Amino acid sequence: MRSEFDIIRQYFTRPVTRAALGVGDDAALISTTADKELVISVDTMVSGRHFYSDTAPRQLGHKALAVNLSDIAAMGAIPRWVTLALTLPKRLIEKNDTWLDEFATGFFALADSYQIELIGGDTTCGPLSISVQIIGEVEKGKALLRSGARPGDDIWISGQLGDAALALAHEQQHITLASDELIRCLTALHAPVARVELGRRLINLAHSAIDISDGLMADLTHILDCSNVSATIDIDEISCSHILRRYLPQPIAVSCLLTGGDDYELCFTAATRKQEEIENLSLQLAIPLTRIGTIRQGKGLTVMNSDGSVITLETRGYDHFRT
Repeated sequence: MRSEFDIIRQYFTRPVTRAALGVGDDAALISTTADKELVISVDTMVSGRHFYSDTAPRQLGHKALAVNLSDIAAMGAIPRWVTLALTLPKRLIEKNDTWLDEFATGFFALADSYQIELIGGDTTCGPLSISVQIIGEVEKGKALLRSGARPGDDIWISGQLGDAALALAHEQQHITLASDELIRCLTALHAPVARVELGRRLINLAHSAIDISDGLMADLTHILDCSNVSATIDIDEISCSHILRRYLPQPIAVSCLLTGGDDYELCFTAATRKQEEIENLSLQLAIPLTRIGTIRQGKGLTVMNSDGSVITLETRGYDHFRT
């Protein structure tokens, strides 16, 4: 079966002549002035696919915007404006306005924290679906792209990976978490923190970047494909919580760490000589930044295990048409 990325490549990827960057990165780029480019991205969340129908609406409001902010962060841009399209079942609004009030509260609390303006959208009736388009700004020619990785670069990640996927594994009864573990992992799943300031500070420091939304292996592979390089990473170097670490090396935990997705951390590459600057940036922002591997010449992604063996998984990350 074709993946969502196969579909995009075959049917919806065309050369652009009036945009600075089209389909194939975390966001598009449009030149508007001599010194600025607009950064534009859109994401859709569908009930039953991206979230359960009983998910708290305030959490949905937050996450619907946060996942778009993460794309802006991956480009090193400043978020400015959003549009919002809601498809709402009648059952949510026919009795009272509680759902909409809670959703709006979560959405605008995050928007206000970044001084983002809601400037338009659409509302219709049907199965619950939430689409957010975000527009940001970046200095012309400075946006972080997936295509800039170079052989010899170090590979870095922000934060810790795997807790959101671990929460989902618990909800799907693949694993049983203790109550305190579940609370932390559900927070990672429902209230991700976009690394907007980190993305801005990585301009002129990183060669390439992407946000980790579909899983580390899947998203790092996008960098490799766009940059025409290969990589080797070490599973022992990937930062994760003590909760997930407790379940390693169980296959479910390995899968959450490498392919689970919903992390919304940044993966980026930078020259080895930049290591001290990146470590200082980690201290300044109080965000863990961890070196996990190296960019090499060639093709493909190799993940090394503790014993020196190569880890092989059936899937590299989340795919709408294969999951």
